[in-house]
Amino acid sequence: MSQINVLQIEEITLNQLHMHFENGELNSFDLVKYYLDRISRYDKQGPQINSVLEVNPGALFIARKLDHERQNGKIRGPLHGVPVIIKDNIDTADQMHTSAGSLALQNHYAQKDAFIVQKLREAGAVILGKANMTEWANFMAYNMPNGYSSRGGQVLNPYGPGVLDVSGSSSGSAAAVACNFATLAIGTETSGSILCPAGNNNIVGIKPTVGLVSRTGIIPISISQDTAGPMARTVKDAAILLEVIAGVDSQDAATHIAPEQSSYTDGLEQSSLNGKRFGVTYEFCIRDLNEKQRSVFDEVLQLIKTQGGEIIYLDQISPLEKDGSNYTVLLHEFKSGLNHYLKSVSPAIGISTLSDVIALNNEHKDNCLKYNQELLIESNETDGTLTSTEYLQSRMNDLEKTQNKGIDLVMNENQLDAIISPNDVWYGIPAKAGYPSISVPSGFDEAGLPLSVMFTGVAFSEKKLIQLAYAFEQASQKRITVVFK
Repeated sequence: MSQINVLQIEEITLNQLHMHFENGELNSFDLVKYYLDRISRYDKQGPQINSVLEVNPGALFIARKLDHERQNGKIRGPLHGVPVIIKDNIDTADQMHTSAGSLALQNHYAQKDAFIVQKLREAGAVILGKANMTEWANFMAYNMPNGYSSRGGQVLNPYGPGVLDVSGSSSGSAAAVACNFATLAIGTETSGSILCPAGNNNIVGIKPTVGLVSRTGIIPISISQDTAGPMARTVKDAAILLEVIAGVDSQDAATHIAPEQSSYTDGLEQSSLNGKRFGVTYEFCIRDLNEKQRSVFDEVLQLIKTQGGEIIYLDQISPLEKDGSNYTVLLHEFKSGLNHYLKSVSPAIGISTLSDVIALNNEHKDNCLKYNQELLIESNETDGTLTSTEYLQSRMNDLEKTQNKGIDLVMNENQLDAIISPNDVWYGIPAKAGYPSISVPSGFDEAGLPLSVMFTGVAFSEKKLIQLAYAFEQASQKRITVVFK
């Protein structure tokens, strides 16, 4: 280790990290060694969190190269020398596999980096490894445990290993950041898969507007809902990471509608909740919470009021709160998207369609089908062309009830700055709308499970949401370091 004390690295922020880099107290090579040591001690031994599926064999060499560049006055970007873990459904053109946690793709090496991985490397990031995840991003079986994959096994929640739900599907990304196995992580979300594990692991997760971040080179579920997003221990670090990975990609049509990007951190320290209006469908949000979880959410509302914010209690934000939700759109889009992705997989792997995945799983039931594969089968029964009346009507219904008759309408009518909700409750509605949300730690329940509050806004309102989340974070300070005994 360089001159900096090991204890100072734990919970280190990007700003602190760069300060230590610049004054010579720390370098990237030693930082990577520190994280690899923690992974060996606590992810593979001790509590066996099992969050890291694969380590980049070139990480130390890359770190050395970046240190050399820094010494010669070259700084690539805001992540220069910073170790980042990415989810195992994101392509990397190196010696790491991309499998979405499946044994079907356990030998798959991507031919090129995903678009966001290119951006990470350009900004100077060290891709430290791949994170374990819920297999096929939790779109495989109805009773699949959060954080389980056939290839990687079960990710544990570091705040209660083997007892508390780690949530999914970006389970490994969330747990790794919570445990200080990396500075930052990338997760992906279709519906709750960044926000929920961020909440359950006491970290910050940002689910961006669909189209702000490229999906090229990411194993898909849904072209209408999928997005990658940052996971970090602080709002500011998550905002910096989002700024790096956002951008127009010629291969992803959704990114062409995003407005020109501005800095998400400019003026962040001056953010305030004072005078801001927050909408909440309180009865809907608390209906499945126990007494302690409800009291923590009530404390969130009270803190916002104390900080000068106004809570607007609403009967309904989206008709889907009463109508319920379904998987129709995802079932249709998964087959179409996955079959297209599998065209990039080497023929030597022997997997070129969803049908091939299902067949391989059936051939190796003991290893591949511990929790069945109903969702894969149901998706494979769709036409794969996205032309069915059921699909098209469901897709239009989702948009109408979450956007025009949902978030857009309610926020405009009530002049809201954001919608708030407890984590694990309301994420499905902005997911169907393709709208942004941020999960910020808000406390713990009686079992020690981390809780969080979610801030949601209209399309491409990330900058405002980040400011509100930052102001809440600074006023609440609910992030607590994981302590391994």
